[in-house]
Amino acid sequence: MRTKGALSHKTARLMVFKLIMSAAKTWRRLKGENQLPMVIAGVKFTDGVAITATPDHRVA
Repeated sequence: MRTKGALSHKTARLMVFKLIMSAAKTWRRLKGENQLPMVIAGVKFTDGVAITATPDHRVA
C-alpha cells in the first residue's frame, strides 16, 4: 500500500533541498583557485605542479 502524497512533486523538491543543505555543511573550499586561469589557458599539471614545455636538445 502506498501513502498518499509521500513523493509528490512538492515533497520531492523539499527532500532534495534538505539533502543539499545538509551536504553543504560538510563541503570544503577547493584549494588552488589561484591556478584556475592557468587551467583555462591549457597548462598541463602533474601532481599539482605545472609542466612547462621544454625544447628537446637531442644530439644527432
